[in-house]
Amino acid sequence: MTSDEFLEWAMTQPRRYELEAGEVVAMAPERVSHTRVKGLIYRRLDDAIRTAGLACEAFVDGVSVEIDEDTVYEPDALVRCGPPLEGDPVKISDPLVVVEVVSPGSQGQDCGEKLEGYFRLPSVRHYLVVKTRNQTVIHHMRDEFGRITTRIIRGGPITLDPRGVTLSDFFPPS
Repeated sequence: MTSDEFLEWAMTQPRRYELEAGEVVAMAPERVSHTRVKGLIYRRLDDAIRTAGLACEAFVDGVSVEIDEDTVYEPDALVRCGPPLEGDPVKISDPLVVVEVVSPGSQGQDCGEKLEGYFRLPSVRHYLVVKTRNQTVIHHMRDEFGRITTRIIRGGPITLDPRGVTLSDFFPPS
C-alpha cells in the first residue's frame, strides 16, 4: 500500500493505524497516563511557541507524518514551522519537532524504526521519546551539520529549535 492509498483507507477506519514499509500496523488503545502526558506536552509546546511569537504550530496526535511513499507515522505531538498549511491536509512532510510517548508495546519501534524514519526527513531537528514509566525523555537532536546527538533527561528544561522553545515539566504531578 502506498502512503496515499493508506491515508485514504485509514480515514474510513474506526481505529488508528500507521504504515510501515507498506504494511498496515494497528495502534493499540492508549492508557490514561499516556494521554495525560501527550496532552501536557502538546500544551507546553503550544504555550512556548505562542510566548516566543513564532510562526509555528503544535499539533497533538491525529496528523500523520509521511516519511516516504510507503511509511506514514502518527506521532503523539509535533511542531511545524512556516506558513500555515493550506486546505485541510491529514499529513505533514516537514515537521521540525516530533514527539512519541512510549507505550508498553511501542518502545522498540519508537526507539528504532521511528528514530531512523523521522530523521530521514530533512526538516526534523528534534525527536523526543517520552517514557512515562520512569519519567525520562530521550532527546535526539540534529545539528546544522547533520550530526545527531542523544541526551537522556530526567529533569530540567529542554531547549528546542526554533530558538525560544523551552520545555519542562513533561509529566503530570503524581
